[in-house]
Amino acid sequence: MRLLRQAVVVLVFCGWFAGHVAAQEKFTTPLIPREVLFGNPERTDPQISPDGTQIGYLAPVDGVLNVWIRTLGKTDDRAVTSDKHRGIRNFLWQYDNKHILYVQDIGGDENWRLYQTDIASKKSNDLTPFEKVRVDIVAYEWSSPDTILVQMNQRDPKLFDVHRIDLKTGKVELDTENPGDVQNWQADNALRIRAAQVQTDDGGTIVRVRDDSKAPWRELIKWGPDETFGGVNGFSPDNKALWVTTSLDVNAARLLEIDIASGKRKVITEDPQFDVNGTINNPKTNALEAVSYTRQRTEYVFIDAKVKADFDVLQKVRSGDIASVSQSLDDNQWIVGFVSDDAPEYWYLYNRAKQQSTLLFSNRPQLEKYTLSAMKPVEFTARDGMKLYGYLTTPAGMEPKNLPMVEFVHGGPWGRDQWGFDRYAQWLSNRGYAVLQINFRGSAGYGKQYMNAGDRQWAGTMHTDLLDGKNWVAKQGIADPAKVCIMGGSYGGYATLAGVTFSPDAFACGVDIVGPSNLNTLLRTIPPYWSTMLATFHKRMGDSEAVLNEESPLFKADHIKAPLLIGQGANDPRVNKAESDQIVAAMRKNDRPVQYYVFPDEGHGFARPANNMAFNAISEEFLAKYLGGRFEPATADESRLLASIKQ
Repeated sequence: MRLLRQAVVVLVFCGWFAGHVAAQEKFTTPLIPREVLFGNPERTDPQISPDGTQIGYLAPVDGVLNVWIRTLGKTDDRAVTSDKHRGIRNFLWQYDNKHILYVQDIGGDENWRLYQTDIASKKSNDLTPFEKVRVDIVAYEWSSPDTILVQMNQRDPKLFDVHRIDLKTGKVELDTENPGDVQNWQADNALRIRAAQVQTDDGGTIVRVRDDSKAPWRELIKWGPDETFGGVNGFSPDNKALWVTTSLDVNAARLLEIDIASGKRKVITEDPQFDVNGTINNPKTNALEAVSYTRQRTEYVFIDAKVKADFDVLQKVRSGDIASVSQSLDDNQWIVGFVSDDAPEYWYLYNRAKQQSTLLFSNRPQLEKYTLSAMKPVEFTARDGMKLYGYLTTPAGMEPKNLPMVEFVHGGPWGRDQWGFDRYAQWLSNRGYAVLQINFRGSAGYGKQYMNAGDRQWAGTMHTDLLDGKNWVAKQGIADPAKVCIMGGSYGGYATLAGVTFSPDAFACGVDIVGPSNLNTLLRTIPPYWSTMLATFHKRMGDSEAVLNEESPLFKADHIKAPLLIGQGANDPRVNKAESDQIVAAMRKNDRPVQYYVFPDEGHGFARPANNMAFNAISEEFLAKYLGGRFEPATADESRLLASIKQ
């Protein structure tokens, strides 16, 4: 009997191996190594110094991202920080041009601390050495170069008070205490806290203002829970008006300028369907220069004609969308980031006076020798007639016909996918899969009707939108409906679990990364500082245990037929490890196939490249097994890591 079982295993393996070889032979494009896509970028996210003489950027030191500095016109690049763990993800320049500031957490717990690094000595100082306290930067102005405002939940884990930090002495002083309901603070251009965003008991929003730091607060504008996620963008240069993004009285969030004294409102820019995304401001005066929208691609409305002229010049430098602009204090030197769907991100130094651009670098130059796939914006109609948007990526060099497909679902769910270089879309398409990314109803950026259509529909129409997208691609002849995997992180992980439970015959497999399985336990274990957002969670997700149970994949685990791969961070503050533990235990109790990996040094997602590449190694082997694409075998190091964390 044992010999017979072994023979069956050998035959099954040989059949899978033969299919894998056949899949490899279909390709005319080389396999892109995981290291090239998911390892550390060579250099990334450059920021110009306030005086325009230096740039800082992120690059690895011994495999860990750190801040490097270069003097413009020289090749004196040197690392000035020495993080040895998770890596530094973002930083900003101090206005003295001699220091940089960055935030860092421990093991993914999101209790950020603020650090200051002296560029000359390379010495870093922890400015907020407080245990189990989260620090976020509120404001930093060139006119007060030695002072920064941060918010901390040191007094009460649920609430953020504003503190003033002296960057020369390190002294920390309370600036503004939270009265108990403020979510976000806004300082004016003189570094005075004069605006506060509050969530009401029903999930609506109040923006309060005051005339100075000691004046009483008063309501400036209020909107209800059915509006999009709006907020305060900043103060006008004279500090007499507030810029606010809101969908009040319209469908999509527009940018208003509201006079603080009179409350009179003026529309700066609006679109009937797409929400305002962000602004570009003069770094010294704070004057509005441009406003961005994320439609199918990134587009700009220009307030300053000179900036429009610069963008007209820049659009001829490189194809793609302008995704970022870092400005010197005099606004004469820019670092401009370009994104496109089939190339790494590139940054150029731009001299406004001369209208000259000089290439600095791309973030992943090794990608330049590979053929990447094109990302195509798509639109289709859901079963109830609602028009939906998204992106479809198909393998370069292959006919887009009857392909296996991965439906890759974004997180949030109140986020969205957008056009540009996407490592996951490139990785999966390079392995032989069509990749569908849908901005299902409930996604952000498309106005309040689009978002509100997702209320309490996590297991309803938000789920069927994904099914309708899958079926739409299949009807185009692009995807084989029997070979579709659903995959995603955070809400995308939830959508994966919902996909294989609520529609057990729809997907051949699923890959869930830090996804919640029980929405009641999810809301009971959210970070304490999210307590002011609970009304929004209940409005958007459900306000009773019964409703949330109905939307929870855990209670439908016995319906699962498709094999699952699950990845989890042990220190995740948003989606507790118990969320993955629960669904894995239920599947094993029901004798369902599941592979489970828990990373002990990660939080909500995998920040360390070694962890990310290891999970992607097992993911592509898993996908090849069930969909038939090609894969790059795990390295010895990846295999050892995976073996040590497999649950």
